[in-house]
Amino acid sequence: MLRIQVLGTGCPKCKKLAENAAAAVQGAGIECEIIKVTDINEIMKFGVMMTPALAIDEKVKVVGKVPSPDEIKKMLA
Repeated sequence: MLRIQVLGTGCPKCKKLAENAAAAVQGAGIECEIIKVTDINEIMKFGVMMTPALAIDEKVKVVGKVPSPDEIKKMLA
């Protein structure tokens, strides 16, 4: 199963990224697990120094911005 990880401490942008990821998954009809990673030490293990960030199957795809649901759908394809 696909794993989407939303990396962020819980700021408004991080919450928006989680919402957009959920909308993208629902719109694409993909079964996956969305995980919010809020622990700064765990976020740093990804090599991410700016949040929010999005990782798909442990690979960081976006750092420091909030992609739209459509942009996320393209990353999932």
